[in-house]
Formats: sequence, C-alpha cells, structure tokens
Amino acid sequence: MKTHKLVMPEHLNHYGFLFGGNLLKWIDEVSYIAVTLDYPGCNFVTVGMDNIKFKKSIRQGTILCFESKKNHVGTTSVEYIVDVTREEITTGSRELVFTTRITFVSVDENGRKKPIPS
Repeated sequence: MKTHKLVMPEHLNHYGFLFGGNLLKWIDEVSYIAVTLDYPGCNFVTVGMDNIKFKKSIRQGTILCFESKKNHVGTTSVEYIVDVTREEITTGSRELVFTTRITFVSVDENGRKKPIPS
C-alpha cells in the first residue's frame, strides 16, 4: 500500500523540523490500514516497531510517501516493512528518509491473540 502526507506547520517541533512522534504515528496508521485491508474482518493491534532511526530532517511543505509492504506472516502476527521517502516537488526526485519494520498481532474481542485466517 502506498499513500502520501503533506508536512504542515502543526507537525513541526520547536526547531522547525517534523516532530518524530508524528512520523511514527503516520507509520502506525498507514500500516494498520494495510493490514486491515489485507485481512478483512480481523482485529489487529501494533506490538512493535524496530530500528527507529531518523536519517534525514524533514521540513514544512515536504510531501512524504509511505509504502507498506508485507514482509512476514506468522500464526498470529504480520510484519510489514515501511519505507518513507520525501518527494521533491520541483524536480520529482525521491529520497529515503526513514525505514522500519512494524508488527501487528491478530486479537479477539477480549484482546487475546487469535490465529490469522489463511
């Protein structure tokens, strides 16, 4: 799944750069949408994100592209790799600014792990 986000003034920290928490929130959101579309009718919760390392600073007005790709499916969990690139609107060039793996677990209505249907 691929989607885009425009970095607005309300997304910035006090130094004028994208607040890292907003980036992590967007990654969680777009990946949750991907896993929900991949497994309709299932309930998922986020259990982990790894390799949280911000590679490039991001300023207001930047267009970010989020691409979530399924990486591994277990009995109750699904892992996605998420690449975030910034797109330069004047040249069309793209640059990777962040990448991580995010894991979701399928749960029942009581929050207990539940096998993912085949």
